[in-house]
Amino acid sequence: MKKFILSFAVVALVFGGLLACGEQTKWNREERQAMRNLLRDYRKMVYLNDLSEAEYMLFTDDVIASVEEAYPVYTTFVEMPAVNDTVQVYVVTTIVEQLAADASNMRHLYPYRDLVSANILPDGLSRAQQNAFYQCFANAVDNTYATPEQLVNAIVADTVQTSQIAQMQATCANELFGWTIEIIEVGN
Repeated sequence: MKKFILSFAVVALVFGGLLACGEQTKWNREERQAMRNLLRDYRKMVYLNDLSEAEYMLFTDDVIASVEEAYPVYTTFVEMPAVNDTVQVYVVTTIVEQLAADASNMRHLYPYRDLVSANILPDGLSRAQQNAFYQCFANAVDNTYATPEQLVNAIVADTVQTSQIAQMQATCANELFGWTIEIIEVGN
């Protein structure tokens, strides 16, 4: 009887191990690295290209964890017909979640050098002055948009110089540095 129970236990372990190998529920290191390689193409996005390498690695870890949770079997995920669209949705969702967590991440959406080029901020601001601007801007954003979705919609619709976002930037630049921005309405 003991031999039968022992034999049954060994067979159950081997069979269970084969099932576990066939239906992997966690991605391995190579699969995560393949996903990081796929995410490299998104590094060019405005929000992401301003992140330091360490910040970008944390960002990719967040995206990979979300995708892995939704698609625990890597081969099933990569064989989906719309895998690139799915990855893009997770990238955008993670960006929105990060903006919701800390609106001062606006510096990644509106990098300092871009704001100088657009004549919104003066050149040569110290890091402390830049931080003061982004804190003012983040407070204005938080007070204007109740949800991250509203902010994203405003950014997408932000095609004119007289937008709310441009006005918030101008107000902060003026309050902090006496920098006056002339907003010119463009006729239709």
